[in-house]
Amino acid sequence: MSKNIKNSAHAGAPLRATPIALACSLLMLGASGYSGAQEAAPATPAEATATAQTAESPAKTDNPGMTTVRVTGIRSGIEAAVSIKKNATSIVEAISAEDIGKLPDSTVAESLSRLSGVTTQRDKVNGKATQVSVRGLSPSFNGSLLNGREQASTGDARNPEFDLFPAELTGSVLVYKTPTASVIGQGLAATIDLRTLRPLEFDTRKIAASIRKERIGVDAGGEEGSGHRKTLSYIDQFANRTIGLSLGVTSFKQDNGDELSFDSWGGYLPDRPYNGGTVKVIGGFLSETAHRKNDRDSATATLQFRPNAKFKTSVDLFYSRGTETTSRVGLEGAIATNAGIYDPDGVLSNATIVNGIATSGTVSNYKGDIRNNMFRGKDNFKSVGWNAEYKLNDWRLEGDLSYSKGHRYNANYETIAGQPGNTPASQLGSISYSGFDGTNFQSVKYTPSLDYTDRSVMKLTDVDGWGGGPLTPQAGYLAQSKIDDKLKSARMTAHRELDWGPVIGAHVGVNLSKREKSRLGDGEGRLSVNGGDGYAAATIPGTNTAIAGPVGIRVAQFDPTGTLGTIYSMNTWVDAAVLARDWVVTEKVNTLYAMADVDSKLFGIPYTGNAGIQVVRTDQEGQGNQVDQSKCTGITVDTCLFTINRDGIKYTNVLPSMNLAFDLGDDKVLRVGAGKQMSRANLDNMRAGLNYSLPTSSPYDPALSGTGGNPRLKPYMARSLDLSFEKYFGNRGYVSAAFFFKKLDNYVINAPRGFDFAPYVSSTTPLPATGEFKGSTIGFLTTPVNGQGGTMRGIELAMNLPFSLLWRPLDGFGATVNYSYTDSSVTLPTSGFITASNKPVFADQVSEIGLPGLSKNVSSLRLYYEKSGFQMSYTIRNRSSFVGEIKDYRSDSQFTFIRSETIADIQGSYEFQSGWLKGVSIFAQANNLTNTPFREFTKDPDIVTTSRSYGKFYAAGVNVKF
Repeated sequence: MSKNIKNSAHAGAPLRATPIALACSLLMLGASGYSGAQEAAPATPAEATATAQTAESPAKTDNPGMTTVRVTGIRSGIEAAVSIKKNATSIVEAISAEDIGKLPDSTVAESLSRLSGVTTQRDKVNGKATQVSVRGLSPSFNGSLLNGREQASTGDARNPEFDLFPAELTGSVLVYKTPTASVIGQGLAATIDLRTLRPLEFDTRKIAASIRKERIGVDAGGEEGSGHRKTLSYIDQFANRTIGLSLGVTSFKQDNGDELSFDSWGGYLPDRPYNGGTVKVIGGFLSETAHRKNDRDSATATLQFRPNAKFKTSVDLFYSRGTETTSRVGLEGAIATNAGIYDPDGVLSNATIVNGIATSGTVSNYKGDIRNNMFRGKDNFKSVGWNAEYKLNDWRLEGDLSYSKGHRYNANYETIAGQPGNTPASQLGSISYSGFDGTNFQSVKYTPSLDYTDRSVMKLTDVDGWGGGPLTPQAGYLAQSKIDDKLKSARMTAHRELDWGPVIGAHVGVNLSKREKSRLGDGEGRLSVNGGDGYAAATIPGTNTAIAGPVGIRVAQFDPTGTLGTIYSMNTWVDAAVLARDWVVTEKVNTLYAMADVDSKLFGIPYTGNAGIQVVRTDQEGQGNQVDQSKCTGITVDTCLFTINRDGIKYTNVLPSMNLAFDLGDDKVLRVGAGKQMSRANLDNMRAGLNYSLPTSSPYDPALSGTGGNPRLKPYMARSLDLSFEKYFGNRGYVSAAFFFKKLDNYVINAPRGFDFAPYVSSTTPLPATGEFKGSTIGFLTTPVNGQGGTMRGIELAMNLPFSLLWRPLDGFGATVNYSYTDSSVTLPTSGFITASNKPVFADQVSEIGLPGLSKNVSSLRLYYEKSGFQMSYTIRNRSSFVGEIKDYRSDSQFTFIRSETIADIQGSYEFQSGWLKGVSIFAQANNLTNTPFREFTKDPDIVTTSRSYGKFYAAGVNVKF
């Protein structure tokens, strides 16, 4: 920010609570309800962190009568972040490490949720905050950077998930809310830049280590889990401070214990006959207990060399590897109707009927499926970046090279046990239930007549005929896949200070990048029990039993790992549906950019800022598999031939941007940001393969229907306007109110179009037998397209204040409060999101949805106390219901409605101030104190269709620094 704004605060001068400060404080508190914490923190390089760690309060002074107090811990992180926000020329938010190797939370995503307009989505599998939404837009609309560089990912999205980067190895995080021409890899919602430590920005050697133990899944309803975490950070300077080195390593192992989930099949409540009438009966359920184990080892290193004032260079390295195993044991089955050709409809008896609903009763012909599934995943990620700067007369020349690579392997075993398909109906059991009120599926008491732990009755077999019959038995399923992502980039920039009226500096540069990402199957197909008989059955190995989720029914349990070949054979599927999930996408992106720094006055009001432009040239190509149906007679490599399709497009986008910060005096700033923004669609949308069939039901007359990717898909585009008013109290705190508006020029949805499948059909392909398309190869192909956009707008209110500004006896206490409201005119047809994997989420429930990721109301509150070595903080955050993305059993993304949630955390620590323990601190924390489950719904938020309980999380440990 300009010298005008920098000098408007007399650093360290005693501050008093002005009427404006008090009014703004009350406004923020009243507007946010029970909000939750924003933790300020820098996010530019570590110089802000270093500044905060050497900051003094109440004033830097040479007066020997004044007392110098070193600011550390919570206030250190807050003041460093306030400094970044205050001195930025763009509209930004920041968080900073409270100490070496210590962000305010255990994950980067949790820390980001403290910021205004920022919220997180918990991972459905483990309950951790892994995805970040900014201003009501899906996480895929964010640009994610590491030390200013774009990164590869280990998932199917573009950006890496934030749990890949341990909080202990992150020095600061900066969130750009407005576009800035010099930032490469920006997002439409925001750009999130994670920064590691810069060793030459610290005054001395720093060493910090920590160890902690964890209790996981407390009060989740099942077995508790445990974990441990170790971290070491080392920072040093050599050769008269011309060489700097920082190293960081972290390692953790976690056993998450039991996580209980219940799925009501979308609140399925079919009509069934009873006593000459029709009543509604529970359709079925899936109740599971998941047990997850994971570990991750990560390391970061930075080497800096600065021999003189003209030249400096640095190398950044980051590495992370992790493994995950999740075992699931559960019971699933249809109650009122059937779940397959071997499962007859149930007959209701002994029922109690209230308002047309069977609130209790017994249903015959119940074929429960015992589910014993095992997911195994492993990933590794590596990143290297080199930067060099050289000052040549009036120019400063900068070069930057980077390379990152991500790899992930997934394998998911599904097994089914129960009564074989040829079991006589007279031997089938029944299930009774009671306590149902029409909506409370999970809390109903279910009692089956058979013992699902009896291995003499319950066998590994094809229970329901899901494979199609005895000729194609399906006693389980195995899906394996690999994701590989490589990203290379090179950047050259020239910087120069100028004196051209309001223009005080210029930056021009070019960035060249190439990315190649693939998702390839590694074997997928149905499992059949060895023996050659379509009704073959095998004894479930072992003697273990387990509770099948919250219904409390005990079932036989085993680990299916190693059963391929001994118990099962895999019938590999190489059909159109499987092959269509494989893809390779290549992108070459060349960006020219120019930006001017400005510093002047407008109507006597000083301002600083920047204005610039990016010209982005994209060359993209998608590859995908196309089955030759004319030669496809089966579902194996030999019987279903395919070719590789390739297609692509080249296009250019021009992205202007402007950011101005007006110094209104008395530490008040008015910011204005405007520009054009873009976000590229997920890479799997740009695959070139397609798949089709004749569906049993369709919104059209019977016709061939297919799905595919679109290699010619262009990015999401938007135009934005931001206004922000901020009142600062030195670097100790601030209050702010902001308004933003975005005009989305387009939104990518799946849309059907007329398509002739003639080149792809064979003589055996079923064609419509009736209707307008009788005997025709003309049908409908659904692919991602750039559809209509709309508008979105919102307000953001924030307060970050130590209470000593209001009343000096409250020194040590403080609060950060955030509230945001976002609304959008964008409505999207649910047909645009229906695929084979997510169709059950929206089908027959709602016809349109709002923007994925948009919660209208997001709030957070953090109360803290820090003094004499003691630190305490309490955080509570809330977000209203939204459409989110989760992973299905193949680790493919799908959309779902996620219910509003409130989550509370508490942390406390004490650092010894003197003696031989000086530099040692002990700490404890508790997360998810509200024991909030992850809940999904299909239409009515009050009717939960899927619920997963993670329980509370406790941790305690020791930090040492010297």
